[in-house]
Amino acid sequence: MAEKIAIRDAYGEALKELGTVNSKVVGLEADVASSTKSSIFGKAFPDRYFNVGISEINMVSMAAGFAREGFIPFVNTFAVFMTTRGADPIQSLIAYDKLNVKLAGTYCGLSDSYDGASHQAITDLAFVRSIPGVTVVTVADAVETKKAVFAAAEYEGPVYLRLSRAAAPVYYKEDMEFQIGKGILVKEGSDVTIITTGTVLHKALEAADILDKEGISATVVDMHTIKPIDEELIKDCAKKTGAIVTVEEHSVYGGLGSAVAEVLCQNCPVPMEQIGATDFAESGDYEQLLEKYGYSGSAIAEKCKKVITRKNGGN
Repeated sequence: MAEKIAIRDAYGEALKELGTVNSKVVGLEADVASSTKSSIFGKAFPDRYFNVGISEINMVSMAAGFAREGFIPFVNTFAVFMTTRGADPIQSLIAYDKLNVKLAGTYCGLSDSYDGASHQAITDLAFVRSIPGVTVVTVADAVETKKAVFAAAEYEGPVYLRLSRAAAPVYYKEDMEFQIGKGILVKEGSDVTIITTGTVLHKALEAADILDKEGISATVVDMHTIKPIDEELIKDCAKKTGAIVTVEEHSVYGGLGSAVAEVLCQNCPVPMEQIGATDFAESGDYEQLLEKYGYSGSAIAEKCKKVITRKNGGN
């Protein structure tokens, strides 16, 4: 079984490593440092780390100032608070002025499971994806997290980096290639394509294994960049398999599924199904929540069989 590493831990270590090689990187925190793990960076670079307290709107506004002065601010708090309480300056300051700010929204999806709907982020992608000029990235494992942190720092402009709290199986090798705007073809198949983002990648791979045992060949894509999305990869998969299933720990409205559907309807319409949130979730064990709300390997496999039936003319 693959080693599991918490995404938040991988992020904290990656941010510290980035700070070691890039003196322009600064960290801002909204009093949840022990949760976001930005504290790892803060302990290493106390003169470049600013805990502003529970004041997300001020924190994002301060990041705009740092960016104006040539720094590369990484802004840290829970994804749900970043994109609700910090929404005004994200849009009116960061995006409007195309500032070089990196927004690290942690505890995304259902990963803050025991704190319930108030802390679970299922609408953040829809918000940031709709804002002009904001690049949106979601990571699947610890290796991809480090790659994304460094890529975001090198990228000029606003980046929203979506990070889970949860421990996720480490799928990628250290030499994996990560490029903003380019999805990763994880597994090739001929009958259906599963396009996923974030830590549910391993659930999609479980589904592919289940389907393989039933004689169904599935392509699996890690679409780590939601915006700009890899349109060519989506079109290529649609042409090769003729059926798409999207899987995301986010609302079915406005996230990965919506982005993929936009590409398909404009270029190569094929039957498509979405797996994602349709309502607020409850509190509980993370794995049990994933099971209950349709993110298990078996549930994804069933959705794949449904879309294949539609492709073949059934209902």
